[in-house]
Amino acid sequence: MSSAELPPPDHASASESGEQPDSSWPAIDHERREWVPAAAMGVRAARAGRASVAYDASVPPMIASRHPVLLPEVAADADEAAAELARFDAELGSRVAGFAPVLLRSEAASSSQIENLTASARAIFSAELGAKGSRNAELIAANTRSLQAALDLAEQITPASIAAMHRVLMESQPRHTPGEYRREQNWIGTRGDSPVGAEFVPPHHERVAALINDLAEFAARWDVPSLTSVAIAHAQFETIHPYTDGNGRTGRALAQSMLRYRGVTRNVAVPVSAGLLADVDGYHSALTAYRAGDPNPIVRAFASAAFRAVSNSRELVSDIDTVRGSWNDRLTARRDSSAWRLLDIFASRPVLDSATAAGALGIAQPNVYPPLKALVDAGIVRSKAEHKLGPFWRSEEILEALDAFAARAGRRQRV
Repeated sequence: MSSAELPPPDHASASESGEQPDSSWPAIDHERREWVPAAAMGVRAARAGRASVAYDASVPPMIASRHPVLLPEVAADADEAAAELARFDAELGSRVAGFAPVLLRSEAASSSQIENLTASARAIFSAELGAKGSRNAELIAANTRSLQAALDLAEQITPASIAAMHRVLMESQPRHTPGEYRREQNWIGTRGDSPVGAEFVPPHHERVAALINDLAEFAARWDVPSLTSVAIAHAQFETIHPYTDGNGRTGRALAQSMLRYRGVTRNVAVPVSAGLLADVDGYHSALTAYRAGDPNPIVRAFASAAFRAVSNSRELVSDIDTVRGSWNDRLTARRDSSAWRLLDIFASRPVLDSATAAGALGIAQPNVYPPLKALVDAGIVRSKAEHKLGPFWRSEEILEALDAFAARAGRRQRV
């Protein structure tokens, strides 16, 4: 049975499930571990005696059967935010095919920007076609593929589906063992040589598998309100930090998968990360509060992010509609020309090569050049040769709308 067929409502109570809710969410615990620096290994170290230092690693609580109890106003905001996400998703209706691609890439770009990976819309779409001009754009394109995998795998939330998201994200970086849990201690902070004094030290790698199994059980439940479940599962994932790299992007892909699993979004990936991007410091502070035993800030952060994302996405849809409408007046090709069908394709994929354009139209590649030329002649798209890849055609207007979306979602400046 798919998730969409499951009937339980968001507001099933703890008493209905036969379990009593916790009065407070448990904080992480800690355990003392020994860190052996790489420089302390080898022949010299064996002679001198192995040098090691003690540090405290986190021990996150198991949450599979726990019920979060939130402040009433936070719970209400989360419910309304989930409803707003669902409304926007439904609004697109039959137009989802046109907007799903740009919204998916907007989510990928925003999630990546939280990790300080930025690139223009043009660079991202070009990277998907094989352009090698921007390493950041290539990483964001990989994040797009990871998000698509998250949506494709949303019928079930399992350790295997989470691993698949990470595998797709990191497939070009084998040193980070895509889809495999880390086999070493990691940490968050400025020091690169030791977890001692780090801002946050995730659990020891021996604990990761059991913690992810537990997280997947929590994420698959239906008796916790949808956005509350998404926010807490995301925070727990970031606390576990199960991989050597890509944890933030994978954790936000998990959030999109859970929104689809719970039926909040059925058609598009609403770029919630764009909402989080507006207050990255607040997002990180909310994760810290979660680890201290207070889930309210992270649920509030996701609710606020959802409202901001929907507002920004509506503006993006309006901008693209305006551009697309103007093209009808500018194109003078015959009514039976494939150029007219190309307009909708460029509105959703503003950078194309001839093979992609021909495939989208279902015609032979040599036959796509005349309609592409018609769009160039009308000033709707431009053509430029890419190094070793031949010409790309791009709509500057749609790319500008996407970059404007990113600018609206950008980090707030500290004052």
